[in-house]
Amino acid sequence: MTDRKDELAANLAKVERRIADACAAAGRGREEVTLIVVTKTYPASDVRILAELGVRHVAENRDQDAAPKAAACADLPLTWHFVGQLQTNKVRSVAGYADFVQSVDRSKLVTALSKEAVRAGRELGCLLQVALDAGVSGRGERGGIGSGGIGELADLVAGAPGLRLDGLMTVAPLTGEFAGRERAAFERLMDLSTDLRRSHPAATMVSAGMSTDLEQAVTAGATHVRVGSAVLGVRPRLG
Repeated sequence: MTDRKDELAANLAKVERRIADACAAAGRGREEVTLIVVTKTYPASDVRILAELGVRHVAENRDQDAAPKAAACADLPLTWHFVGQLQTNKVRSVAGYADFVQSVDRSKLVTALSKEAVRAGRELGCLLQVALDAGVSGRGERGGIGSGGIGELADLVAGAPGLRLDGLMTVAPLTGEFAGRERAAFERLMDLSTDLRRSHPAATMVSAGMSTDLEQAVTAGATHVRVGSAVLGVRPRLG
């Protein structure tokens, strides 16, 4: 366990330095960017070590892994983010432990999340997942809505009981005009965030950037970066 703690501490320090350097280069304060550690495929014991090391935000993308892990770590001062594509039959479970759902991308999901948040007596922070490979309309290869659907879906979330519209999220696309152009993709997300905040001023979160491209996200203005392998190591193969 000590070896693992040392490993995670060293990795965290490297990621913190990367974020700090990127913030300095962009003229931003380090406090402007929140690190979310993506703990998918890793055990609750790692989450406990991360909490000991000062991590306060963790993310998962599969409910079948996240639910038992969140339960096992319920005593820790953690904020849980759900970042994966979410099926409506998993919403009741996710609404029980997630503080934020970053992958809201359709009206049916908003309705389900609202119902279960109210039932659980909780308020869920919601980020709309924007698919920059979807054009103006349509859906992305990895979920998300096109830019043309943001306004309508944002209004739906903002008016839904038990939900709070907090901002936008994206994953750097593998296809389309932004493929291989991470900084341009994140700058586009920032433009969309500016547009959103004209009608929803409190929706200030911008979640973008992962282990390989967090610097580009910070430069563009992201408020949250989601880092997995750079902290926890290369993930074991599933199955």
